[in-house]
Amino acid sequence: MSKTIVIVGFGPGNSTAVAEKFGTEGFSVALVSRNDDRLAAGVSALKAKGVTAAAFQADAADPAAIGAAIRKVRAELGPITVIHWNAFGGAEAGDLLTADPAALRGIFDVAVFGLLTAAREALTDLKSAGDGTILITNGAFGELSPDIDAYATSINAMGIALANAAKNKLAGLLSQRLKGDGIYVGEVMVHGTIKGTPTDSGNSVDPSRIADTFWELYQSRGEMLAGVS
Repeated sequence: MSKTIVIVGFGPGNSTAVAEKFGTEGFSVALVSRNDDRLAAGVSALKAKGVTAAAFQADAADPAAIGAAIRKVRAELGPITVIHWNAFGGAEAGDLLTADPAALRGIFDVAVFGLLTAAREALTDLKSAGDGTILITNGAFGELSPDIDAYATSINAMGIALANAAKNKLAGLLSQRLKGDGIYVGEVMVHGTIKGTPTDSGNSVDPSRIADTFWELYQSRGEMLAGVS
């Protein structure tokens, strides 16, 4: 039976590499993003490599839209085997003490509410898959460390840090909650910027290494957290 991976927060860098990695391993690939042009280009590139792919427009911060996208993926590509949550949020709340209240309320829209909606909507598929998996991209700001906190504060990235920390905790909670159902939850924490993205610093992480790490987690289903730097 064909397997399907849903990649939420598709864009350049690691999510493109994950799409190519899982696609060349035989998965059908569902790309979810707000950007229609980016989705169209991603689907075209995957199909050129012989990968079955389809695009689904949705905002990761909108639970209703994410739920609808998961249902559309199932209808078009079949039951879902893997969810890759690659979406990020929290940038609008740089300084938690001066940020707009709406930005503060939105810190967890992507990191918690969107991710939970995707997991809940696909839960039946993930349970029945036999190798159902939730894979989560995170950044080093999610670490609980005074040094990380100091750096995030110094560059006005407090909202991102708080969202990443919440996502890290949610990954652990979901791992414990779902392991009895045979669903594996894995998280890759990226230490640094990523090649091929707007934040590429010239000494960035190759996205293919991130994709390979996700594939290893999916196959081994062992430790929940892996770091890439």
